Amino acid sequence: MKQRVITALLFGIVFIGALLLMNTIVFPVFVSLLSCIAVWEIERATGLTNKLIMAASMVFSAIIPFVFHFGIKVPFAAIGCVYVVLLLVFMLIKFESTRFEQTVIAIFASACVPFSFSLMIYFRDVHKHIEGLTKMDGVFLIIFVFFASWMTDIFAYFVGSKLGKHKLCPKISPKKSVEGAIGGIVGAALLNVLLLFIFKNYVFEGESSLSYVGIVILSIILSVVSMCGDLAASTIKRNFGVKDFGKLLPGHGGIMDRFDSVLFVMPVLYAAINLMD
Repeated sequence: MKQRVITALLFGIVFIGALLLMNTIVFPVFVSLLSCIAVWEIERATGLTNKLIMAASMVFSAIIPFVFHFGIKVPFAAIGCVYVVLLLVFMLIKFESTRFEQTVIAIFASACVPFSFSLMIYFRDVHKHIEGLTKMDGVFLIIFVFFASWMTDIFAYFVGSKLGKHKLCPKISPKKSVEGAIGGIVGAALLNVLLLFIFKNYVFEGESSLSYVGIVILSIILSVVSMCGDLAASTIKRNFGVKDFGKLLPGHGGIMDRFDSVLFVMPVLYAAINLMD
C-alpha cells in the first residue's frame, strides 16, 4: 500500500504539471507518450513480437495527439485504410511468428487508445467546438473525467473492503462487490458536485452552462462506464494470462492498468457533450 501511495503521489505531480502546461506543446507530448506506452503494453500482453507492427503502431499512436493539438485536417478514412493494409503486410512478412488476432489488436489499440487519450486535448479546446462552453469548462471536464474514473475506483475499494458481501463479477474480478460499486458511484457523484461547486464559486468567470443535476447524472453514467472499463481490462488480462499490463508504475502496474477506466470514460463524455449540444 505504501508503494502504491508513493507512486500515485509522484505520478500525480507529473500529471498536474502536464495540466498546468496544457496550452503548450508539453501537453500533446505527454498525451502522446501515454498513448505509446499504453499501446506497447497491450501489444506485449498479447505476446506480439513483430517489430515492424510494433514500430508502425507506435508511430501512429504518437501522431494522433498532435493532430488534435494542432487541429490538422486529415483524411482519416484514407489514412486508416492504408494503415490497416500496411500492418497486414507486416503480418505477412513475419507470418511464422505473428498471429492475425495480434495484428487486429495492434490496429485496434493504436487507433482507439491514442484517440481516447487525445480527447483530453479536445476537452481543453472544447470552447472551440461547443457553443456556450468556455476554456475553464474544458479544464473542469478534464478533471471531471479523472474524478469519475479514479474516485469511483477509490471509493469502491474502501467501501467494498468494509461492507462488501455480494460479489459483482466473481469470475472476472473476485474482489469487487455490489456494495463497493454503489459506494464508488455515490462517492464519485458527491465529489464531482463538490468539484463543480468549487469551479462555480472560485474558478469560472461568470455563469457556466454546467449544472449540478447534469453533472450528477453524468457522474453516475461515467462511474458505471468506469467500472465496465476496469472489468474489460481485467478480462483482457485474464484472456492472455497476465497479472498487469506493465510495471512502469510500482504498486499499480502499467499505464493501461492505471488508465483503463479513463479510456472508457473519455469517449462517453465526449459523446454526451456533443449529443447534448
